[in-house]
Amino acid sequence: MREISVELITNTVAGLCREANLDLGEDMLALIKEAVSKEESPLGRSFLESLLENAGLARRKELALCQDTGMVVVFAELGQELHITGGDFNAAVSEGVRRGYRENYFRRSVVKDPFLRENTGDNTPPVIYVQVVPGDRLRLTVMPKGFGSENKGQVAMLTPAQGKEGVKEFVLKTVSQAAAGSCPPVVVGVGVGGTMEYAALLAKRALLRPAGTKHQRADLRELEKELLAAVNNLGIGPQGLGGRRTALAVQVEVYPTHIAGLPCAVNLSCHCLRHKTKIL
Repeated sequence: MREISVELITNTVAGLCREANLDLGEDMLALIKEAVSKEESPLGRSFLESLLENAGLARRKELALCQDTGMVVVFAELGQELHITGGDFNAAVSEGVRRGYRENYFRRSVVKDPFLRENTGDNTPPVIYVQVVPGDRLRLTVMPKGFGSENKGQVAMLTPAQGKEGVKEFVLKTVSQAAAGSCPPVVVGVGVGGTMEYAALLAKRALLRPAGTKHQRADLRELEKELLAAVNNLGIGPQGLGGRRTALAVQVEVYPTHIAGLPCAVNLSCHCLRHKTKIL
């Protein structure tokens, strides 16, 4: 059985925290460049151009892409033939977040208790999802999730009779209510199926797909296309200034569900959709 140490996990998470906060992915940069070429509003186009300038400055000067460096969400795919040595996995991940945020002077935004509101001082604990998979590798994905867009997400327990039209209506209502508060242009993650909490997880996982990639299923590709067009017809535009580029992409993930339900969740991300992955 292959072994890796918790220290390697900690160092990897710390590095991913730094990389995610400084380096906007090429997938997002390509979508923003495309949006610049297609945005009809001069004011909206100017804002999109400033996003590209900001990403370039962040890379060159090694500064955070956004002042909200988020609450860290970690997705781990743990091979069932892998043995972790030297300590506790969750503690190792948390220590990686602690080091990553303290050493890079990223803003620490996590509070110990949702009611008492005392800052933890190191941006821990992260939210950790572990999935056991075949093999002997560990795949770690770090997603710093800013709360300007996170706060605008919603979950609805739709009925089966509402179907795809009900999902479309709910997505449009969520984006419309979020308006400028979600810091558009956004990427819209949609999760449909499972249970109430699993639909929300699906929506967040949808944001992990390379931005702008199409679903493998033809019917879901068509749904994503329809939703993107409908969202961009809302007229909210970049930063709520009006225009045709409210969303850069809509990405849908689905899962089997109960005969009596149609859980649906929307998780929004601003243009600063940050996640980095490494396989150990």
